[in-house]
Amino acid sequence: MKQQPSVLLVDDSRDMLELLRRYMNGMGLTPFTTNNVVDAIAVLEQGPVNLVITDLNMPDVSGTQLVRYIAQHFPKIPVLVITGFPDVQAAVEVMKQGAVEYLVKPVTEAELRSAVEKVLGTNTEENIAEDVAGPIAVPHMGIIGRSPRMQEVFRIMERTRNNNATILVSGESGTGKEVVARAVHYNSDRSTAPFLAVNCGAIPDQLLESELFGHTKGAFTGATTNRAGFFQAADGGTLFLDEIGNATAAVQAKLLRAVQEKEITMLGGTKAQRVNVRLISASNADLNEMVRTGTFREDLFYRLNLINIHLPPLRERTEDIPLLINHFNAKYSKDMGKKPLRIPARVMDALEAYLWPGNVRELENFIHRLVIMKDNAVAMEDLPETMKMANPERSGGHPHGDDRMRTLAEVEKEHIERVLESARQNKTKAAEILGIDRKTLREKLK
Repeated sequence: MKQQPSVLLVDDSRDMLELLRRYMNGMGLTPFTTNNVVDAIAVLEQGPVNLVITDLNMPDVSGTQLVRYIAQHFPKIPVLVITGFPDVQAAVEVMKQGAVEYLVKPVTEAELRSAVEKVLGTNTEENIAEDVAGPIAVPHMGIIGRSPRMQEVFRIMERTRNNNATILVSGESGTGKEVVARAVHYNSDRSTAPFLAVNCGAIPDQLLESELFGHTKGAFTGATTNRAGFFQAADGGTLFLDEIGNATAAVQAKLLRAVQEKEITMLGGTKAQRVNVRLISASNADLNEMVRTGTFREDLFYRLNLINIHLPPLRERTEDIPLLINHFNAKYSKDMGKKPLRIPARVMDALEAYLWPGNVRELENFIHRLVIMKDNAVAMEDLPETMKMANPERSGGHPHGDDRMRTLAEVEKEHIERVLESARQNKTKAAEILGIDRKTLREKLK
């Protein structure tokens, strides 16, 4: 199906949005309108957009930040800036960030048409985009999901995004724990402040404390100057600590103080510093079990777990699989300047029946690979044998019994074994699919 080229209009003025919308309709374009940058990013994540027209001076998050975000994440989408406060320095800055045109309000329809045609081509009505067949979901805070389990996740995110409560995001590898943390931050009143993600499992034990809290000169061999840590760098914003279960006892003690007292002490220092950081943590490990065995502090666990967001594995939200497939198909096809792949019903059924042990990350990587390797349609022959096989778990005959009657350790063990098998015992690839580092994988294999 063919459709008109789409234009995303971003302006905090309702009157200006309505005027731009009329201009776009007159040019044979399909306009989408938003009055803030956060909603604009959600529209961009949803699917194909051919052009963005944005104001610069907007409350909360500025148009300049949107230009920078588009340049980083959607480099093929041209950006046209319209501002009522012309400034040479601002113009130079946004052009450096990636804007291709800069107009000053009030702008006439003729001026706008000339600029749009320069960006999209000589005849805007002939610049046609290919639509994607199949269901397309509107992302919620940048996340796709219409299943009841994901709707509950969205409800919790909405209720907690604008307060300072600590959040613990739980779920299997690849379910999108960091995506949720970023969504909470960028849809909160802290969105203009830093968001820093730290993988505690990827930093050696002896360095983690220094990396988080900073160190003073002479704190250890090689510490030649004072150096701020992630807590200081994230001041005013959000710090996401992934694989928090890997934190040592010393780091756990300092984290407890940071959460309780809102202050930290640099390694080698004696003076406490106040910090204003919202802490979001995540873990693949069962922290309840770690508390029971004494490897994780109980008081810290309850502090971090004030709000819990549990992300279901993809096999428990199968109605979201077609939405995710079509989303990634459209996204990566657009990045490569290709038409989205056609996915026949038989292939889609096979992909829905597959267990996806690596969850959304595995699905995204698989669709990305298909977009690279294929040009028109996907056939059953393009699927690996594991995806073509019937799924005994969904047909009621799981050889290990009902997952609801099994321990988390048993499910995790089988999951790791399955991923290793699919990766042909390649531990590096298996760790990547699982979303953990090789060191963590080695410990789990022991």
